[in-house]
Amino acid sequence: MTTTLYLTRHGQTEWNLEKKMQGHKDSPLTQYGIQQAEWLQERLGNVHWDAVYCSSSPRALSTAQILLGNNRPVPIVSLDSLKEINMGLWEGQRIEHIQQQFPLPYEQFFNEPHLYRPAGYGETYADLLERTIPAIEGILTKHRGEQILVVTHRITLKVIMSYYMNKALHEIGEMPDIYPTALCKITINKDTPQVDLYGDTSHYRNP
Repeated sequence: MTTTLYLTRHGQTEWNLEKKMQGHKDSPLTQYGIQQAEWLQERLGNVHWDAVYCSSSPRALSTAQILLGNNRPVPIVSLDSLKEINMGLWEGQRIEHIQQQFPLPYEQFFNEPHLYRPAGYGETYADLLERTIPAIEGILTKHRGEQILVVTHRITLKVIMSYYMNKALHEIGEMPDIYPTALCKITINKDTPQVDLYGDTSHYRNP
């Protein structure tokens, strides 16, 4: 019995374009972000979804609705546990400002995640692991032998994939970036997970 888990990041957003950190805050998909989701929907058009889960952030829900399309009567279950890492004071701030005000934490956020501590409040990478992995494990247990779609976020998805790739916390910074609507795929056979895709963007086309 094989369980197949497809995971993706939401499409490009307004704040992605404006180079602002989002975290638990939100901004809408751009027209290009909608197109990215449509390309992935076309790529996965022949997959029968038994379950669809997404972060409760509107940008993830919007992406999930596009991926589901009009002809698949599968409810979308939104979970707070699949939201992006809480970035504390950085949320809604321009990256340039954050780099100036918090140069070391910013560097650690991407390159030394085991050392990163949020500014003021928020989550560490360890906090994010503790929040997301039980949620994913619960989904896999509930839908054993089925095909599942999960729509989440850049850092959340890197953390989830690091777990199933047996990476230590300090190794997450070395993992390739995950772009909007990039596709990851994990198959679980006899309780053994195998990563089949990581950050795949072969559905991208010239806009």
